[in-house]
Amino acid sequence: MESPENLHGPAVGVGQDATPTTVDVDTAVFLLGAGVTTLTHPLLYVKLLIQVGHEPLPPTVGTTMFGRRVLYLPGFFSYAQHIVKVDGKRGLLRGLSPRIVSSAISTVVRSKVKQQVDVLFKNGEQQNSLRKVVKEWDAQLYGQDFQGGRSCWILCQCLCVCSGLIPHVLGEVLFLWCCNLLAHFINTYAVDESLSQASAVRSYTKFVMGIAVSVLTYPFMLVADLMVVNNCGLAAGLPPLSPVFSSWLHCWNHLSNKGHLFRGSSFFFRRVPLTSIED
Repeated sequence: MESPENLHGPAVGVGQDATPTTVDVDTAVFLLGAGVTTLTHPLLYVKLLIQVGHEPLPPTVGTTMFGRRVLYLPGFFSYAQHIVKVDGKRGLLRGLSPRIVSSAISTVVRSKVKQQVDVLFKNGEQQNSLRKVVKEWDAQLYGQDFQGGRSCWILCQCLCVCSGLIPHVLGEVLFLWCCNLLAHFINTYAVDESLSQASAVRSYTKFVMGIAVSVLTYPFMLVADLMVVNNCGLAAGLPPLSPVFSSWLHCWNHLSNKGHLFRGSSFFFRRVPLTSIED
């Protein structure tokens, strides 16, 4: 007669040897990404509305810390409350489906690319080099979502999309180049090898530089988004709400003259530009 230990032994062994498959990992990553996308979608939705210049609420008079009177535009919470009042709670989730689909495509493509890297490059040095390249670019090339709920009809507006491609690519290239260059110089010349936490500091350098550089490259992303909706049939992209831009440089100059190059970069403490007040 077999002892209880023998009866339960194989079951325990199977449980210990079981490892998650690639499909399980991809599913978990997709579900996690879908959850994060759902939570952050209202932020990006409000951001896109602000970028295109949709201001349904009037500015309020306030004062700075130095006592100067200024006009403040509604922040994220006020804007979101207005959307809920007009469209209901579902209004904050408009355009969520395309973003989740984009996230799924990003997950699948990234997984397939990494699988091909593991198969084709067995040499450790080559594999690490290519993995580094993939890690830098896959999120940029395949992880671009339909920001702010760009509905499917935008895909049909090929000319409008292409008109915003140049500033988008320039912004991405400038971001990657500046981020990596600054991180390299800081890790090479500013971080002392004698520091006990030198490796930990280096691991966070690129992340911090990414935040700083993203502020500088934001105007490129703003111009790219505006060129997508410009003259595409939406009221926000047509006069009198917006002029019809002949090129992305025309759009850049218009935003610069109005003091709107960083419109939508902040969700709180949004001031009315001085040029708008003077107008």
